Amino acid sequence: MDAATLTYDTLRFAEFEDFPETTDPVWILGRKYTIFTEKDEILSDVTSRLWFTYRKNFPAIGGTGPTSDTGWGCMLRCGQMIFAQALVCRHLGRDWRWKQGRRQTDNYFNVLNAFIDKKDSYYSIHQIAQMGVGEGKSIGQWYGPNTVAQVLKKLAVFDTWSSLAVHIAMDNTVVMEDIRRLCKANFSHTDAAALPPDSDLLSNGYPPGAEVTDRLSQWRPLVLLIPLRLGLTDINEAYTETLKHCFMMPQSLGVIGGKPNSAHYFIGYVGEELIYLDPHTTQAAVELSNGGVIPDESFHCQHPPCRMNIGELDPSIAVGFFCKSEEDFNDWCQQVKKLSRIPGALPMFELVEHQPSHFSCPDVLNLSLDSSDVERLERFFDSEDEDFEILSL
Repeated sequence: MDAATLTYDTLRFAEFEDFPETTDPVWILGRKYTIFTEKDEILSDVTSRLWFTYRKNFPAIGGTGPTSDTGWGCMLRCGQMIFAQALVCRHLGRDWRWKQGRRQTDNYFNVLNAFIDKKDSYYSIHQIAQMGVGEGKSIGQWYGPNTVAQVLKKLAVFDTWSSLAVHIAMDNTVVMEDIRRLCKANFSHTDAAALPPDSDLLSNGYPPGAEVTDRLSQWRPLVLLIPLRLGLTDINEAYTETLKHCFMMPQSLGVIGGKPNSAHYFIGYVGEELIYLDPHTTQAAVELSNGGVIPDESFHCQHPPCRMNIGELDPSIAVGFFCKSEEDFNDWCQQVKKLSRIPGALPMFELVEHQPSHFSCPDVLNLSLDSSDVERLERFFDSEDEDFEILSL
């Protein structure tokens, strides 16, 4: 059966490979676990992440567009997952856990409601698809990690409840002064792109009573997304250890990427395998109950997560981090600086205090590609992100 046509009922009763019996630690978004003694804790942590998959029978995008994102929305769903993790950290905390049947707080449902498949939810498939038109993407067209990051940044400006500062570090460079300036700036709508014309700015997915928080805070919580290309057609193994260390940082939001034309949300690793949530399952769109309650069971992956060898990862990815306070950001900077000391590892991006006067323009690379490489590049899962710099070949 094609993975894109799996249903949730099929998924629930399918066989999933359990975690390997190994002494290697399991890292999940900055948390370290031991399989032999903390297996239940690992599965609880994974299940607590918001899991967004293909859906069908939702209201037509734009009123007359698609009613399902099966076959084209996997990167959009991965973008939702990494951003939902930021909202969970923002409003519920990294230690928050979901348990089936347990009554959750209003903040949890406010977060979930921001991603429900309807036009007036902040980060719905409708909003992402329509905002993507401004990024040159037709509704129903496949996204790469950079495109979905740019779209989410635009949508976040209108999320006054979360009041996030979203920074996308391009050119493989994170400029600390730019981030501090952004996070300490007064909240404003003036630099935002307009929402799609049929958006409802009054409700936008949040129930009445969801108030703006920390309006007077000296630091807006930071969502840092770093689009990268770690090779040409395959990931350079020199980046493997650096990538692993990103999952070890307490600020980790994970990684969006995957294989060509098949996106995944990576949340950790064990040994040489990446741990990920897979959006390639078609579920029915969720309808709110008469009381406005969201049936949330299908938004949590209640089976062991998928795994893949890190060498199979497509080199085009976006790495995410969340820094709730300035102290949190300073700690992240210190951890990034330590990455350069890992023996035999290459840094995936550069951390600088000030904006360089100019970025060097690398010479045109003299590459000799055979027909299979050319074909793969043409269908490269992030081929639209032509502003990436290739870090290594």
